[in-house]
Amino acid sequence: MEVSKFEIDGLLLITPKVFHDDRGYFFESYNESLMQANGITLRFVQDNQSCSRKGVLRGLHFQAPPFDQGKLVRVVRGSVLDVAVDIRKDSPTYGQHIGVTLSAVNQKMLWIPPGFAHGFLSLEEDTIFLYKCTNVYDRASEGGLRWNDPDLGIQWGEKEPLVSTKDLELPRLNQFISPFSYTH
Repeated sequence: MEVSKFEIDGLLLITPKVFHDDRGYFFESYNESLMQANGITLRFVQDNQSCSRKGVLRGLHFQAPPFDQGKLVRVVRGSVLDVAVDIRKDSPTYGQHIGVTLSAVNQKMLWIPPGFAHGFLSLEEDTIFLYKCTNVYDRASEGGLRWNDPDLGIQWGEKEPLVSTKDLELPRLNQFISPFSYTH
């Protein structure tokens, strides 16, 4: 398993070791000891799965404390542009984001710790996206940022994605008061 860091502290790109043969492939998608050795020490308590048409944009979402969630995400069919935005007060990278392509072909995973807004754009029909979460879903703790906020400057590559009504009504970064603190 190869783990890469980003300029934004806390985010990790995980590339599993994949074993291919004439039958197909095998890889270990989660190993608690290896994750802990790379700084992912939170316990996972819930798995989620979504299926999206090409051009669907989900996000940018988070859950506020005490129901804040870390997420280990990956794609098992299709591909996405996956985006995480730093929303930790006093973080030197507050409001900055990373975007990576996750796909069934590259089999990469992204670790998004609490304190980030997260979203993705489905790049293929019937893309299946998996989330391992460190806290349970709590509707009252839901929050988010507008996907097309010009202050974020995210280049989604899709001019008119299919976005939920709820996501269209999320605030911009300059209207947002973060419930997260930066600790390093």
